[in-house]
Amino acid sequence: PLFARPQPKMAGAGRVWRVGVLLLPPAWRLRAPGRAFGAAAGRGGSNGSGRLVLGAAFALGGSAGLCLAARQRLREHSAAELPAGSLQLTLYQYKTCPFCSKVRAFLDYHGLPYEIVEVNPIMRKEIKFSSYRKVPILLANAGSPLQLNDSSVIISAIKTYLISRRNSLEEIVSFYPPIKTMTEQGKEVLEYENKYWLMLDEKETKRVYPVKEVRVEEMKWRKWADDWLVHLISPNVYRTPKEALASFDYIVREGKFGTLEGLFAKYVGAVAMFFVSKRLKKRHRLQDDVREDLYEAVNEWVKAVGKNRLFMGGNQPNLADLAVYGVLRVMEGLEAFDDMMVHTNIQPWYQRMEEVIQK
Repeated sequence: PLFARPQPKMAGAGRVWRVGVLLLPPAWRLRAPGRAFGAAAGRGGSNGSGRLVLGAAFALGGSAGLCLAARQRLREHSAAELPAGSLQLTLYQYKTCPFCSKVRAFLDYHGLPYEIVEVNPIMRKEIKFSSYRKVPILLANAGSPLQLNDSSVIISAIKTYLISRRNSLEEIVSFYPPIKTMTEQGKEVLEYENKYWLMLDEKETKRVYPVKEVRVEEMKWRKWADDWLVHLISPNVYRTPKEALASFDYIVREGKFGTLEGLFAKYVGAVAMFFVSKRLKKRHRLQDDVREDLYEAVNEWVKAVGKNRLFMGGNQPNLADLAVYGVLRVMEGLEAFDDMMVHTNIQPWYQRMEEVIQK
C-alpha cells in the first residue's frame, strides 16, 4: 500500500525516503484464496560473508530467538505538519523487522511525522553514534534531543507524552530504566522496567482506561506480541527452501545491499536460514508444522478481541492492536502471510487495522 521516492536530503548517514499512501488493495486481496505467493513481488556477504548472511536473516525474523545478527531498512514518513515545538522524530530501523514495524504502526496511527534512516544490517554505521546497537532507535526532540531504545519503551513513552504534558519527554523516559540481565545462554542483555506501562496520573488513567481490566488486557497482549508472536515469524518465513529463498528475495529488495552482497545474501542466506529455522522451532518448542502454531496464535488473538468489538481497544485500536498488527504485517507478500489469511479468522480485523491507520 506504499510507494516511495528518494528525496535529495540525508538524515545521518542513511538514505531518507518520503512515503505516501497509494490506495490500492494489498497483494493478498488480489490473489485467489489459498494461492501461495512466493517471491514478495512488488517489494521493494565474506567472513564478512557470514556476518552478511546472518545480518540479513535477522532482518525479517527480528525475534530474540534469532540471536544471530542485525536487521533491515528505513524510509521517511511525512504526515501533516505538527505545530511548532512539537515532537521531531527520526526512526532508525530495518523495514522487515517486526519490532520496527510495531513502532511505525504506532507513529502512523497517531499521525506523527517522522523520518526514517535506513540502517545497513552488517556495518550499522548509521547508528555508530549509539552504544545501543539494536534497532529500532528513535531520536526525539521535544525541546532537547533524546534517544529512545526498545520498541515497547518507545511506544509507551511517546504515548505517555501525547496524553500527559505534565512531564518532559526526558522525565518520562527516565521512568523506563534499563537493567542488565542474563539469558539462559549466559548472554548479557538489557531489559527495561515498566515498558508496558503508561506513566499517567489517576485522572489521566481513568480517561484512557475507564476500568482496570482494560489496562491489564492491553499490557498482557502487548507482552504476548513480544514474547510469543514475534518468535513465530522466522520459523514460518524460512519454513521450506522455497519460502526461505522468497524471504531473502524480500530482504534484499528492501535492504541496503550492494549488488554482489545482495546476491550472496539471497542464495547463501536462504540456505543458512532454512536450517536455522529448524533450530528455532526446537528452541521455542513449536509443532512439526510451524504454520499450526501461527494459526493458533492469531486465532487466539481474534478470540480475545471478540465478536462485539472492532478492535481490542473498542472502536479504535489500542496499543495491543497496533503491536500485533505491526508484527504480522512484516510477512505481507510471503507465503506464510497468505496461508494465515486463508486458514485463520484474522482477515476482518487486519483489514480494519489497515483502514484505520490509512485514515
